[in-house]
Amino acid sequence: MTQQAAQPVTQARAIWLMTKMRLTRQRNMLANNLFGKFRKKKARDGIAGKKSSLWVLTALLVLVMSFSFTGLSRNVLLNMNCHLVASSHCNVVDKDHAPFQNVELAAAELRKAPFQPELLRGLTMVLTLLFGLAVLLPLGSKELAQPDWDLEWLVTMPVERPTLLWGRLLERSAANFSGVFALMPPLGMIAWYSGLGWFAPLAALAALLVLLPLAALLHTLADTGLRMWLPASQLRNLQAVTGLFSMPLIYFVMALGMPNASGFVMDWARAFPAWTGWTPPGLVLQAMQASSLAQAGQAIALLLAQTAALLWAGVALMRHQLRNGVVNAGSRESVRRKPQAAPTAGRRLSEAFTPIKRRELRLLSRDRNFLVQTLLLPVIIVVSQLVFNGKLNSFAELGVNHVTAATIAFGIGVYMLMLSAFQTLNNEGQVLWLLYTVPRSIESVLKEKAQLWGMLTLIYPLIIVGISAWYTTHFEWSMLALLLIVFAGIPIYSLIAVSLGVFACDPLAVDARARVRPTYIYLYMLLASFYTWSIYSDVWSQKLVVMVLVASMALALWQKARDALPYLLDPAAAPPPRVSTSDGLIAATAFFIMQGLIALFMMRAMEMPAQPAVTIAFAAAGLLVYLLIRFIYWRSKTAGVPAVLRGGDMKLTLGYSAMAAFVASAVGLAYLTGLQHSALWADIAKQSAASASTFSRGWLLALAVLAAPLCEEFIFRGLIYGGLRRSMSAMPAMAMSAAIFAVVHPPTSMLPVFVLGLCAAWTYERSKTLLGPMLVHAVYNAVVLSWQFWM
Repeated sequence: MTQQAAQPVTQARAIWLMTKMRLTRQRNMLANNLFGKFRKKKARDGIAGKKSSLWVLTALLVLVMSFSFTGLSRNVLLNMNCHLVASSHCNVVDKDHAPFQNVELAAAELRKAPFQPELLRGLTMVLTLLFGLAVLLPLGSKELAQPDWDLEWLVTMPVERPTLLWGRLLERSAANFSGVFALMPPLGMIAWYSGLGWFAPLAALAALLVLLPLAALLHTLADTGLRMWLPASQLRNLQAVTGLFSMPLIYFVMALGMPNASGFVMDWARAFPAWTGWTPPGLVLQAMQASSLAQAGQAIALLLAQTAALLWAGVALMRHQLRNGVVNAGSRESVRRKPQAAPTAGRRLSEAFTPIKRRELRLLSRDRNFLVQTLLLPVIIVVSQLVFNGKLNSFAELGVNHVTAATIAFGIGVYMLMLSAFQTLNNEGQVLWLLYTVPRSIESVLKEKAQLWGMLTLIYPLIIVGISAWYTTHFEWSMLALLLIVFAGIPIYSLIAVSLGVFACDPLAVDARARVRPTYIYLYMLLASFYTWSIYSDVWSQKLVVMVLVASMALALWQKARDALPYLLDPAAAPPPRVSTSDGLIAATAFFIMQGLIALFMMRAMEMPAQPAVTIAFAAAGLLVYLLIRFIYWRSKTAGVPAVLRGGDMKLTLGYSAMAAFVASAVGLAYLTGLQHSALWADIAKQSAASASTFSRGWLLALAVLAAPLCEEFIFRGLIYGGLRRSMSAMPAMAMSAAIFAVVHPPTSMLPVFVLGLCAAWTYERSKTLLGPMLVHAVYNAVVLSWQFWM
């Protein structure tokens, strides 16, 4: 037999193989995150297989981000037209003679005529800044001090070095997702208002095919050349600086889209040099704004010529950088030990912390990039907002607008937690397994880390509050409520950050950049924005509801993380399914949404009166949720499913129910009697009269005495209390489940309903069946309604 000689790989094929390898890797990672849960895996005997709902979160957050970036891009375009173009008619005056900007008029102007030169210069600046983000974000997300193993591996292939460099540019262009998110929405908006219509996405995509290779060129020049020239310590410093530069650029672009954009950012747009219109971002604008095919062809030809020249020069420079090879002298840093000094105040202070906390502080002091991101980046963000919004000298406003001060204090705190507590497990890196070998549970280790980051995070909120107090001239009790919300939210979100960090961490990932799943970062930001809304709310009950719900969510996430910790390093095994607090919160959310939809359908489509519609919808939603949860538990063989009668002693159940019902009813009647002598009674009487006119007594009794106990007790006592009971003792679990139960009721009834929740949870704890709390709930509602009917 004769063996055929291997054919040499051509340059084009080598470049295509490199790009195909990167795209295949990205596709596999995406498919694993989105559709990995649908793959059937052979389960081990007695061990549950890992399941993931990450694809739902990823799809939802990608959709939300796409809409957000597109809306921001539109706002930037229209807002800049109003500010920069003197002849724009979008600056109008309302009926009260107050000036404002009608961006819809700006949109109509842009559709009718080409962009004005002032607007083109401003948009060139925006695209240039976003192009810079397309370079800095991928560069900052990579550990520069680590050896570039993939390049060192590629040079061993029988392919010339220039071919490898061209392949690297192409594959990095295709994998620059941050560049796509940064540039695609504004390019699409510019193309749309340039008159390209539904061809705007294609025009934006064509522009990306030109700009992303240039971004990949700068990225590769930076990380490839700098590895050859700088030691590891300076590379870490450079990476920290890169992260600091990215955030001001983001806030600068966001400031351009604000309705009341400061003159500071608009002055920069006006003063942007006209010659930048002949750079690649400027030529992209010229091509989109061309009035004829000839002008568009000239701009495109010049753009392609520039791109080709820049890429050729960049590859030549990279060849010069790598002329002596791709391996530097070494990445180890020499450390000169200093002689032991006498104990100082700092050392004595550090000794006050536990060993786990001292270790975390030592790691923080050694990792410059982590230190800068944790302690300096929040300051950069606040200063960027003040500078780009034209409020650098507005510290005195913090003493007047206390809501803004509280928002800034909480915002900077949760951002610090995202950069610190969220990274708790990820910072362990490849030595995470060591935490499983120490003579204590990893759960207690994470608790100490959450406490430490919660304490450190309070530094900046305390500074903001101190500035606000310094400039405050008039004290109001509402200030204390804002302080309570802020300082209660920090430990809550410290627990949320550590919990989500457990799910976001992938300790088995080979690539360090893939160890943190960004979906959970965006989820954390959404949860933080939900809490921020409560700071702005003027209704105390809404603030209380948000605090209780977020606290319960923190406990539910911590419980899920606690269950997953023993199986974190096992790629196949997962904790056995058990009733959890998160199941109850999901069931409660589904219950309230479903009853609203069913009631709306019955009243609109079936034209059913409100009395039976609401009652039937309540019962139907409760039954559907009950059947769905029981079906899921049956499929997954979940342990600890609450039972209505099974396993209980009827005599004891009735005895406990009678005692608890007496206490709850007595508190409810005493509370109603007290309300009669308060200023709130008139409003309560009106609401009761309106409810009586809407519901007949029969339907109201059926809703309150039959439907409510049957539906709500399964959710609030069986699932929520049962889930909390796995992670804490009886009294805290009773209090937390009762608080959740109370906040879903009207504000005026929260106190007696909280007591009812305590009594029902106590009965469930004693009787171990749902029949007891159902009877307590039914008797309480019957007594309260009878008293109201009699009155």
